[in-house]
Amino acid sequence: MLEAFRKAFKIKDIRKKIGYTFLMLIVIRIGSQLPTPGVNGEYIKNFFAQNTGEAFNLFNAFTGGSFEQMSVFALSITPYITSSIIVQLLTIAIPQLEEMQRDGETGRKIVAITRYLTVGLALIESGAMAVGFGRQGLLVKYNFVNAAIVVLTLTAGSAFLMWIGERITEKGVGNGISI
Repeated sequence: MLEAFRKAFKIKDIRKKIGYTFLMLIVIRIGSQLPTPGVNGEYIKNFFAQNTGEAFNLFNAFTGGSFEQMSVFALSITPYITSSIIVQLLTIAIPQLEEMQRDGETGRKIVAITRYLTVGLALIESGAMAVGFGRQGLLVKYNFVNAAIVVLTLTAGSAFLMWIGERITEKGVGNGISI
């Protein structure tokens, strides 16, 4: 296995792809440490100390620890995964979408629909988090402006992760969303 890894680094194109993927993963780890503006960090720490249930720990594992810190990437890529599943189910139910999916050039519309649905789901999820947790003390000041900032920040973080995943798929190694 080490020999195959060494041979891969001898090829310039593969070396560039691995380097690009590695740099994007570093960007993701840095974003996982950036706190969401207006969030009370002590509340999150106390919340996780009190609620050690499996559901929160599982979601925190999916987000790479971002949820526990309520970082910019706290939603992770989960809205994209959900929207992909929804669009796949809709292509079975709606013949026009199934036809679009089969067409090469028109099939890109399915990708665009998935992206827009991802942003919509991220808005809904981040809104629910801002309102639900905000009333309990997540936000330093619970008002419309702070809640809107949290919603926009978390939605932008999720959209940025989707974009990075697509770039890794295009220019890096492997399926970027899965990585």
